[in-house]
Amino acid sequence: MTTPPEPQAIAERELCGLVNGLAQQIADHVRERALTLGLTAAQATALREMTGPMTMRELAERMSCEPSNATFVVDKLEKRGLVERRAHPTDRRAKHLVLNAEGTALRERLLELLAQDSPLAGLTPQQQRVLQDLLEQAIIRP
Repeated sequence: MTTPPEPQAIAERELCGLVNGLAQQIADHVRERALTLGLTAAQATALREMTGPMTMRELAERMSCEPSNATFVVDKLEKRGLVERRAHPTDRRAKHLVLNAEGTALRERLLELLAQDSPLAGLTPQQQRVLQDLLEQAIIRP
């Protein structure tokens, strides 16, 4: 005979299931919107995260992936004529990734598409901030 799980364990399992479900809905949403622009989900994520000039390492951190994976994605975006690698202003060893005019326009279109029917659209801006605060508290450990 097995002992029933503690209430805390049940609550944690249910919460993990909800977080995983939301993450999957967001991933599906990004993938669907990316396809309409001829992008992979990883390419769309890179474009979404490129808020200004940044190094490959910075982009990889924002994408939650290894720099080698980010490099592969950026290589594809560069071949499409969306991203340029430029000399870093203070580090001779590094390059800055910069969206060109076509990349910036595609990023803006992507952001518009991602905002449509977002899995988070059912939450008010205040609720989204509360959710963000709670997730940050759960993720960031002292």
